[in-house]
Amino acid sequence: MRHLTTGAIALAAIGLAAAACSSTSTSGSASPATGSPPASSATGTGQSSGSASGATVSVAKTSLGTFLVDGQGRTLYLFEKDTGPNSACTGACASVWPPDTTTGTPHAGAGVNPALLGTAMRADHTMVVTYNGHPLYTYAADHKPGDTNGEGSKAFGAGWYVVAPNGNKIDND
Repeated sequence: MRHLTTGAIALAAIGLAAAACSSTSTSGSASPATGSPPASSATGTGQSSGSASGATVSVAKTSLGTFLVDGQGRTLYLFEKDTGPNSACTGACASVWPPDTTTGTPHAGAGVNPALLGTAMRADHTMVVTYNGHPLYTYAADHKPGDTNGEGSKAFGAGWYVVAPNGNKIDND
């Protein structure tokens, strides 16, 4: 009987430990649209960098050309509906096209012009990374680094394009 009780206690302890490991706070849970870590507790969108020191923007080279990527290698896009640094992508749009947010000053990786890199405050009070005055976004249907599934998409009222290191869109339509 003692052996049975010890086993039951051990199983209960394992169950509690598993439950504790699998539960996360709302701000620490993965984004349902992308499965990626949230950008901030305020929006739940994908942040380039997990540190408070700021997001990193780098470049990648594929058959599409050389373009901007976030700190995890995800392709960064601009939205033609945005006016200057003001983001027009909110709500459902931001679920499909998560803004590239940061909690600090963004860092320019190799191939990125630091003079073109900046930030802007979004309506939800998160800070979005900008490049050449354009807010930057990832795309939920890009599943691995280097994917460019959003290139040339027309969604939420305007076009979405990969961003070249010079700050202009790459238009392969």
